[in-house]
Amino acid sequence: MLPDVRMKRNGKKVALVVGGSRGIGRQIAIDLAKSDYYVVVVAKTTSDAYKTDPFPPDPNSSQSTINTVVREIKEAGDDALALPVDVRDPASVANIVDETVRQLGSLDVLVYNSGAIWWASVEHTPMNRFQLMQRVNIEGLYGSIQAAFPHWNRQGWNARIIVVSPPIYSRFFRGKTAYAVGKVGMSVLTKGLAMDFVRQGRTNMAITSIWPASAIESAATRKHRDPSVQQDLRRPTIFSDAILAMLKAPPGDVNGLIDTDEDFLRKWGVTDFFKYSVVPGSTPRRIMPAKFPKLEVAEQEDEGQRMDSTKLTKSKL
Repeated sequence: MLPDVRMKRNGKKVALVVGGSRGIGRQIAIDLAKSDYYVVVVAKTTSDAYKTDPFPPDPNSSQSTINTVVREIKEAGDDALALPVDVRDPASVANIVDETVRQLGSLDVLVYNSGAIWWASVEHTPMNRFQLMQRVNIEGLYGSIQAAFPHWNRQGWNARIIVVSPPIYSRFFRGKTAYAVGKVGMSVLTKGLAMDFVRQGRTNMAITSIWPASAIESAATRKHRDPSVQQDLRRPTIFSDAILAMLKAPPGDVNGLIDTDEDFLRKWGVTDFFKYSVVPGSTPRRIMPAKFPKLEVAEQEDEGQRMDSTKLTKSKL
């Protein structure tokens, strides 16, 4: 690492937040910065933050961009950098990962929050919608991780990955199958890559998935003025608090874990959840099941005969 790079990030760990321009992603970026991370805020939407009026903008509006988020962070006395990306383009994704390391010298935390959503039956989900969701959701995540591998190798495999994806259970597929294909695929990647890290002896690496237990205030929920809807909402700070707790946990405790914000915070010792309610004193309805099915089987450790396609391919050359 070059000395000037080390000075630029003030010795802080570097967190790359993909999908950090508004809503939950913005809150994650701001709270990571408050917790002494140098945050790289990444998304597609850009603007001239110093021409934004009012400032700060509504965090769930289109006026909230990577540039306004960075301005918010800097005006609070913390450190951040804005980089635009199109997560549908693997080259664009690789560029922001490389640029993060070029400018700041390391990549310690990767948060993948970008997401495309379309909830409808399979019949009413056209192919272009399906493809968009896979490109933004699972492919964008996969590309981000692939781009980071060479840098983590040089860093001695010491980093964390946080993925915004759900626990795996069948009810999640209902009425939004095309969306679930990609989001559950992201959770499968969490489980599978965690197994890779264990196999490879990379004990300082961890990949963890997180999902809201109750609905979180967003641009979509703001449209509902019905008090019954508002009282079932939480502030995005519950999500960022859970992520910060995950990052503080030993890697082995969270590698391969797929959990909800509330459930993880309860394990971390949090008991007061009223502070996260949009409507003071309310207890938002839980949208996630109380218990999730276990994915492990009795023969979990029995791999049979391992197969490595990279070796098979080389043997045929």
